[in-house]
Amino acid sequence: MEIVVLDGYAMNPGDLCWGPIKKLGNCTIYERTFPNEIVERAKDAEIILLNKVVLNEEILKQFPRLKYVCVMATGYNIVDVVAAGKLGVKVANIPAYCTDSVAQMVFAHLMNLTLHVCEHSSSVRNKKWADSKDFAYWIYPLREISGLTIGLIGLGNIGRAVAKIADSFNMKIIAYKPSKSEDIPEYVTMKDSAEEVFGASDIISLHCPLTPTTLQIVNNKTIGLMKKSAYLINTGRGGLIDEQALAEALNEGKIAGAGLDVLSSEPPKYDNPLTFAKNCYITPHIAWATLEARRRLMKTIIANVESFVSGNPINIVN
Repeated sequence: MEIVVLDGYAMNPGDLCWGPIKKLGNCTIYERTFPNEIVERAKDAEIILLNKVVLNEEILKQFPRLKYVCVMATGYNIVDVVAAGKLGVKVANIPAYCTDSVAQMVFAHLMNLTLHVCEHSSSVRNKKWADSKDFAYWIYPLREISGLTIGLIGLGNIGRAVAKIADSFNMKIIAYKPSKSEDIPEYVTMKDSAEEVFGASDIISLHCPLTPTTLQIVNNKTIGLMKKSAYLINTGRGGLIDEQALAEALNEGKIAGAGLDVLSSEPPKYDNPLTFAKNCYITPHIAWATLEARRRLMKTIIANVESFVSGNPINIVN
C-alpha cells in the first residue's frame, strides 16, 4: 500500500510517532507540500493523509491509484468530497479530538480580555511594579466574568464544552444553532436568531461551521448589535468574520476587544487589518494543538487508516 503524508509537520513536529502508519505500507512523509508539488508527490499514492493541502476535483483526477484520503483534522472542506466520491475515493476525518483544548483556549482569551494578563505581565517585566508607590496597580479596568452573558453561535461538541465551563463560572449562557437544536443543556437558553444573541451578550464566542450561511456572520450589521463593552472570541473558522469590519469596530471602540485563534488566511497577509487593531489578541491557530489533543488525533488517524486497510472504514464523510 502506497501511503503519502503531504503535510505532517504541524500536527507532528517530532513529538509523536508515525510508526504504526509506516507498518501499513510504503509510507512517505513530507513536512510541508506546496500546491505545485502535490501531483508529483502523490501521483502513485493509494492513501493520502493531509491537513491543510487542498485536493480539488482537478487534482484528484490525476491520482489514478488513489483509494482513500484521511484529513488529519475535523474540518474536511479542503477536499472536494463529492468529486472524490465520483472517483471512488473514500474520505475520512478526525471528529471531536480537540474539544476540551479549544474550549480551554476560549477561556484563555476571555481571561486575557477581562484581566489584560498580557499587558500587566509586560508592565512588570518593564519595571513598572518595581517603580510603583503602591502594592498593586492596574493599567486597564478589570472585569469579573461571573454574571456576564456569553452568547454561543453554534452548539456542537465544542460549544457545549464552552457552555459547561461558563456555567461553572456562574455565567449566563445563551446560544443560537443554525441547524436543529438537540441535546441542549438545561443551563443554556436557546435564541431564535444569531442577531438576538449578538445583541444580548457580553461575550460572543463562535462555534459554528463555515458555510455559505455563516460566512462573515460577524459583519457591520451584527457588530452594530453588540454592546460597546462586549468581547468577541473566535476559535472556529476565520471566514466567520468580516475582518475589515471587525478591525474598524475595534479601532473605533465600538466593541471592547477580540480574542482570535483563526484568521481568513493562514498564515495571515502582512496587511491583515486585525494584526494591528486595538484590543485585538491573536494566537496562531493553536487551540487544537495541545499535546493531549494531538495524541488523540494521531490515535484516530492510525485507527482510520487501519480500518480502511482492513476493509471496514470508519469516520467516512462521503
